[in-house]
Amino acid sequence: MRNARTVKRPRRYIARHWLAVARPLLRYSAAREAYVLRVVGRRYGPVVRPDRRAVSRASAFSGADRRRASAA
Repeated sequence: MRNARTVKRPRRYIARHWLAVARPLLRYSAAREAYVLRVVGRRYGPVVRPDRRAVSRASAFSGADRRRASAA
């Protein structure tokens, strides 16, 4: 019987190049949609995902800048 976790382990985001370096130690878990440690990752260790947030920072925003805007 499989134990269902009530509290999920937090996802950690790492750069894609670090994910490539750690690939021999990690396996992809489709249920978690993340990478976990091989052998013990089912219960212990980090749950990591590729840092896709860095990609969005690289794209330029073409809309109006609303920061520091005051309401009139």
